[in-house]
Amino acid sequence: MLLKIGAPSEHGFGEPLGLLSDCHRRIEYFLNVLSAITDQAKGQRLNSAQERDLQRALTYFATAAPKHTADEEESLFPRLAASAHPDVTEALVLVKRLERDHQEADLRHRAVDALGRKWIADETLSEADAIDLRHHLARLSDIYRAHIAAEDQQLFPAAARILTQTELQSIGLEMAERRSLQA
Repeated sequence: MLLKIGAPSEHGFGEPLGLLSDCHRRIEYFLNVLSAITDQAKGQRLNSAQERDLQRALTYFATAAPKHTADEEESLFPRLAASAHPDVTEALVLVKRLERDHQEADLRHRAVDALGRKWIADETLSEADAIDLRHHLARLSDIYRAHIAAEDQQLFPAAARILTQTELQSIGLEMAERRSLQA
């Protein structure tokens, strides 16, 4: 699927699981942007397009991505944990792993953000910082590859079976509220 940044998501807040999956496409896109710029420029001076794209990707991960994590950890995961549905036990085992992924990804994103902003401010990165940035991005790619696959292919389909329509609507409303939007 080709992602057009700024284009509306395929799903709205009335379909929160689909909207969470749509967000995964943006995470993949911006992670690829960061990796491509890092591989191309290797810590050297960025051209104006690279600097703009680096700034956009850093801003996305600093502002939008934490809302996605909150959507899962504050809205989806607690509702799954409160469910008495017979399929919930397996889903909750997966949730524990996903929460650990969130913690590690957050630490990696902080490091990437600091290095990316340093790159923009100083116009270049030291060789050690460039290597460190590539390392953090490679680890983030590994985390997200497995994490997104588990959510899109296992957790979200299970949540669609486990949660009621009312619970899903409530998740969608909370997601909209986090973004100061109406569902």
